[in-house]
Amino acid sequence: MQLKAYKRLGKLLVEKSLISEEGLSRALDMSEAEDMRFGEACVKLGIIGERDLAITLSEQYGLKFVETEAMHIDDEALDAIPYEALHGARVVPMKDPSGEGTFIVTSDPTDISAIDDIERIIRQRGRKVIGRGVATVGAVSALLATGKGSRKMLTEAVSGFGAKGRDASRKQGEEDNVLSLEKISQDSSPVIKVVDTAIYDALAKRASDIHMESTADGLIVKYRLDGVLHAVMGPLDKNFQASIISRIKVMSELDISEKRIPQDGRFKVKLKEKTIDFRVSIMPSIYGEDAVIRILDKENITKEFRKLSLDSLGFGEPDKKLLRRLIREPYGMVLVTGPTGSGKTTTLYAAVSEINTGEDKIITIEDPVEYELKGVVQIPVNEKKGLTFAKGLRSILRHDPDKILVGEIRDPETAQIAIQAALTGHLVFTTVHANNVFDVIGRFIHMGIEPYNFVSSLNCVMAQRLLRLVCDKCRAVVSIDNAALEASGIDAKKAEGAVFYAGKGCPECFNTGYSGRKAILEILDLSDDIKDMIGAKQPVSAIKKKAAAEGMRNLRQAAIDCLFSGHTTLEEINRVTFVEENR
Repeated sequence: MQLKAYKRLGKLLVEKSLISEEGLSRALDMSEAEDMRFGEACVKLGIIGERDLAITLSEQYGLKFVETEAMHIDDEALDAIPYEALHGARVVPMKDPSGEGTFIVTSDPTDISAIDDIERIIRQRGRKVIGRGVATVGAVSALLATGKGSRKMLTEAVSGFGAKGRDASRKQGEEDNVLSLEKISQDSSPVIKVVDTAIYDALAKRASDIHMESTADGLIVKYRLDGVLHAVMGPLDKNFQASIISRIKVMSELDISEKRIPQDGRFKVKLKEKTIDFRVSIMPSIYGEDAVIRILDKENITKEFRKLSLDSLGFGEPDKKLLRRLIREPYGMVLVTGPTGSGKTTTLYAAVSEINTGEDKIITIEDPVEYELKGVVQIPVNEKKGLTFAKGLRSILRHDPDKILVGEIRDPETAQIAIQAALTGHLVFTTVHANNVFDVIGRFIHMGIEPYNFVSSLNCVMAQRLLRLVCDKCRAVVSIDNAALEASGIDAKKAEGAVFYAGKGCPECFNTGYSGRKAILEILDLSDDIKDMIGAKQPVSAIKKKAAAEGMRNLRQAAIDCLFSGHTTLEEINRVTFVEENR
């Protein structure tokens, strides 16, 4: 019976010239071999897109194709339906535009019995079901993963707290390394359910970190999305916060009895046949212990890094042209600076990927090696065993390298070795923590490095930040008054005629108004005049003026360019860069 349904959908796709007979055969073979729906097989093979599939399914079942952006979730109906049922049937109850009842939106109209069950639950709640429609898989998944849908999943996890909420963080013999909605819904321990739900939801939202903060009122859970923290759960009853932290310790194989000193660990979770690594940091605070879980989706990142280049990072053409010239120099040092999380490592990986032709020996030393680069020898720092950046770098130089990547310069010894390597015919890529390219000079002098040797080795110093981008799905034109512009160091006259945008918030951006990030740069190209000024220990203010006269754009100017091009907001550029830099 299923095969006939596949053929009917396939026939429609062929009639609409969306799929060839050869593509039809390939999709049928995959759907049978991997036990998946025919439409999913078509999308997975790249034969059709999600939108084409949803439109064709709506025609096949005589339903309306729905643009979910124009609708709102029916909160009353949503409250009545278990989250697992919604997710299993790929259904979201939406408010009918007429206001008369609930409109069922699904990405899988073939699962008729599951949709019928959800309709029955809604009617039992006294709501009227107006009809059904079809939306894309991405749209339905986004609605379930954000806003009310996300909060419902988290709320249902928290609601299990009661008499058994204080039980042990772990049951003997349970499988910890597999995560799914089915496992979460079947778990009887509220503590385990809360932790697993937070991890699952954070992965769905593409968060980089999960923060669990102990406060006077209880435990608060936050996600870091595009570099900014958002509270998603809590405060949870403080009677349970110790059990939740203990659960994370057990997963990370840490000492659950030790609560007075920081602990670091890691664990792995298998989700949909993909293994994801997590790094854990536990820190004591005045109200208990806090936990931060860093999400390292290596498989996903490694796929991105296979095609990683300076083009994929969104740099402007002048910056890319200059950077490409500098990273192809035969020797010297390319130094990237910026705070933690500013994308320094990604930029260095992109640079190394571009020059990795297979003709040179490229070796990296990192702490830790988070992502693998094909054709590159990568060494992890292990300070417990005595392998520091300095010792590793000395060994690397005896290994006949052409290009070297040093994850970070932290001490004078590493700095001296890296500089010597750059002066003796090696191209060295490295990072250091500083606010801007000029602060790097003071940082190296503070480490006891002679300015002359330092500037002789340098090809360039680059500072980097990441700006959040306005969501394309909900962006709208906004006005910025002159007072706000002037307070931000922007000439209001230059803003005349400019069009500014901001996101209103939608399921695609998890109601933040932002989606994705873009790197902005300031690059100090070391001309002979600037090298002489640094070597002569002239004031930084004089070096800044000279660099500006030679055409260097600072971070603030790069951020303002993004604002005027409509990519970001005034609030975002003020969050990321200093106003004073543009004065």
